[in-house]
Amino acid sequence: MVIETAQIEVKDHCAEAFESGVRAAREIFLAAEGCRSVALWRSFEHPLRYTLVVEWETVEDHIVTFRQSPGFAAWRRLVQDCFASPPRVEHQSIVSLS
Repeated sequence: MVIETAQIEVKDHCAEAFESGVRAAREIFLAAEGCRSVALWRSFEHPLRYTLVVEWETVEDHIVTFRQSPGFAAWRRLVQDCFASPPRVEHQSIVSLS
């Protein structure tokens, strides 16, 4: 299992449109090969900063299969006009459980 985190800064007055776009894209993500879950988090301290958290079976499911799919293009069309800057994406794996 791999967690993709994408920190996304949105333009002023674009939060509602961005959140709507992510809701619309939920089914795109969940239909993607290897996608297990998707969630969007919003910062209290910086309300125009979001973290998109997607659980993938493998890194390749995200960076190869999904990014080359029509689903990725559809996702970006829904939200890209809201981006204040390019998203910062990282992939993480669990190294310890509580």
